[in-house]
Amino acid sequence: MRFLLSDEQREFARSLDGMLGASGPPAVARAWAAGEYGPGRDLWTRIAEAGVFGLAVSARHGGMGQLPAELAVAFHEVGRHAVPGPLVETVAAAAFLERLGAGAAAGEWLPRIAAGEAMVSLCAGDPYALDADAADAVLVVEGDTVRHTDGHGPLQASLDPARRLFRPVGGTVLARGPAVAAATAHALDLARLTTAAQSLGLGRALLAATVSYVTQRTQFQVPIGSFQAVKHRLADALIGLEFAQPLVHGAALALAAGEPSAGREVAAAKVAAGEAGYAAARTALQLHGALGYTAELDLSLWIRKARPLRDAWGTPADCRRRVLAA
Repeated sequence: MRFLLSDEQREFARSLDGMLGASGPPAVARAWAAGEYGPGRDLWTRIAEAGVFGLAVSARHGGMGQLPAELAVAFHEVGRHAVPGPLVETVAAAAFLERLGAGAAAGEWLPRIAAGEAMVSLCAGDPYALDADAADAVLVVEGDTVRHTDGHGPLQASLDPARRLFRPVGGTVLARGPAVAAATAHALDLARLTTAAQSLGLGRALLAATVSYVTQRTQFQVPIGSFQAVKHRLADALIGLEFAQPLVHGAALALAAGEPSAGREVAAAKVAAGEAGYAAARTALQLHGALGYTAELDLSLWIRKARPLRDAWGTPADCRRRVLAA
């Protein structure tokens, strides 16, 4: 099995990195957290033009086919730049509708998702829908029933202010039956994979920023990065990320091949990447000292994402149970 990225995948990552970096992610994230969605929607359009959402939609609906490995590459860059919005949820919704084959709903929403014309927030196994006020549609799965909601409650508090949570209410039933459960399982695997990739990218960005900081900040006339305790913290964070990366790539390949073990591999990758990203955030917070606790520091936008991403679409305990269920 090949775990290294191909030349095309690396070029795809480089192009996304350049585009996202030039878009001013901190300003976009702060505007999104304040409920100002204009900059975020502009960035959403550029992400769609890069082909990211088309990677979750079949060719018959205007996409490029369901390509988990390429989605993992894309969401690694999304995590590195702390892009706000229901990106994972929209990709998961596309996977859900593709697998369900929900007739008119699939025909209506999948081409729009591929083109970047629709944000669709999928809510499955969680009482809250991400960015329900900004989404063009919210799909809620409850047991063997999926409904398209038409309203939501008030904004709920979140550790990450750019993760705007709402409790969906009302709606019309789109489908019910065993097919809904099967489609939900498939969507959950893709959501966990892309969230794991996001956590991995987030952790890489946090580690790079912290290494840069400790080489500049001095104590006793020497950089604090020369202290053994600081080196150990950075090394531990790096090892966690390095061990998680092949698990994420391997899970993407297993999911693409439809292997029976894919769900377990995705769950294992989600645990490893989520814990590694969270450990990198704790390291960044501590090594930046008092500066790390300030909301004014742009790095706080990355730090505050780490734990919600670790727990989104399955906590570490949930994912470990999935692995052990085999």
